[in-house]
Amino acid sequence: MAELPESLVAWKGVAVLVWLAALFLAERLRPAAPRPTPEALAGATPVGATPVGETSARPWRFPPAGWRRVPRNLGLWLVVAAASPLAVLPISLLATEHTLGWRAGGWAAGWAGWPGLLLDLLILDLLIYWWHRANHEIPFLWRFHAVHHLDRFLDTSSALRFHVGEVLLSAGARALAIVLLDLPLASVLAFETLVLLSAIFHHSNLALPAKLERGLARLIVTPSIHWVHHHAVRRDTDSNYGTILSVWDPLFGSRSPTRRGPDMPIGVEGAAEETLLRLLLRPFRRQDKHFR
Repeated sequence: MAELPESLVAWKGVAVLVWLAALFLAERLRPAAPRPTPEALAGATPVGATPVGETSARPWRFPPAGWRRVPRNLGLWLVVAAASPLAVLPISLLATEHTLGWRAGGWAAGWAGWPGLLLDLLILDLLIYWWHRANHEIPFLWRFHAVHHLDRFLDTSSALRFHVGEVLLSAGARALAIVLLDLPLASVLAFETLVLLSAIFHHSNLALPAKLERGLARLIVTPSIHWVHHHAVRRDTDSNYGTILSVWDPLFGSRSPTRRGPDMPIGVEGAAEETLLRLLLRPFRRQDKHFR
């Protein structure tokens, strides 16, 4: 049985890396929004969110606009990657070994196979919607989640940019769901894989044909939906919480009417980007009065 989780984790890693590499290249060959200059990325986004400033339409300029962004985002990911085998994965494994066991018999005995997996994925996507929403509405959680939102531009690397504290808190919340819902490890790993693939896609700066994006947006979260969530205007930042399916925000009244534009300012209203070290320490520092 120990070989099964290792095999699933390995295939998950391969799928995510291939998808990340493909979209990382595609978004630079066919960008939807011009990349802002380093000067525009360095400043704080004013309250009221004016555009981020002069941009460069040359995707391969050297040095590339905002060249510090990707290493900074990868630095945050490396901290998470180091913590994952030490804490995140063991938490999920421990939870799957101590579930309530109510699926073992009775009316829930049929909750298995592909129908059971699909139902698990649907429930987990609904739960992650509410968890994401809680990260915006509960100040303690926002202190960690804001590190993700402080990115002043979006691309595939933004999908890797999370504070290790947020990842550990999310692992704890997921463990509770695993125990209560008696979730098998296969469902958890399948969902985590879909979350990562979806996050890489909807954070990407890939220009999609308008008809294709509109069609996809009816069912799944696309860049046109998620970029509005990163708009540096508070009312939009606190909207569009969906991760995989796009149905939850309209259902629960959290879909923003704002349309994504190529010059949409990204970040947190009234806040500036910070160095990697300051980002790691930010949740534990006293916050500016406007920063929730």
